Amino acid sequence: MNPALWAAKTGLDAQNTRMTVTSNNLANVATNGFKKDRAVFEDLMYQNYKQVGSATSTDTRSPSGLQLGTGVRTVTTAKNYTQGNLNVTNNSLDIAIEGQGFLQIQMPDGTTAYTRDGAFQKNEQGEVVTSSGYRLQPGINIPTNATSVAIGSDGTVTAQVSGNSAPVQVGTIQLANFVNPAGMQAVGHNLLTPTKASGEPQVGEPGADGRGTLLQGAVEQSNVDIVEEMIGMISAQRSYEINSKVITTADDMLRAASQMK
Repeated sequence: MNPALWAAKTGLDAQNTRMTVTSNNLANVATNGFKKDRAVFEDLMYQNYKQVGSATSTDTRSPSGLQLGTGVRTVTTAKNYTQGNLNVTNNSLDIAIEGQGFLQIQMPDGTTAYTRDGAFQKNEQGEVVTSSGYRLQPGINIPTNATSVAIGSDGTVTAQVSGNSAPVQVGTIQLANFVNPAGMQAVGHNLLTPTKASGEPQVGEPGADGRGTLLQGAVEQSNVDIVEEMIGMISAQRSYEINSKVITTADDMLRAASQMK
């Protein structure tokens, strides 16, 4: 196969992947706590026709070589964990994280997942749960006769109970931090799970050891910048068109060569 055809084909694949990442970012522009992705590329192996620094005579060497690249490939998709805008909801169970850290969620299989989505509700037992019904960890149970709930910036949760003049503490929210949040595995439902690349969770009180603080009555919005994604989409489209043009041009050159007499 003509090397130009192969290199252009890898370019088409790379820009198609880039468009997929961009479309997912735009699809989640209104998803609470969503962190945008970006596709990262690297060049493929080179065909080395002339070694850099090879001898050209007894006393001289070639200052440059002859290397032909074979294209590009997508090496990773990396999440950007910059802070999203905070949307005030005035819902007493909604929590936004200002700064670093993740809320802990208990999965049905007993494992712990992590999220930046702080839109919580109560289930039939009064437990604080996500929109999918997964329990917040450590578990918090709101009394049935509670008239109001207060969540402090340090994670202390208190409830005003009928018949009591003083609020009652019903739990404490802790945050988990990771050395490399980009190494976490996205599993859907606004949840992530740790991997060896992310490191072990460092759990503790909000506001301590680099962890962010909590803001009640608000949720963190997606950090997707629509204008930035649209520009990226246009760039991917033009790159795709250029690689398509390379394939057409290489095909025309092969056709001309085959028709020579």
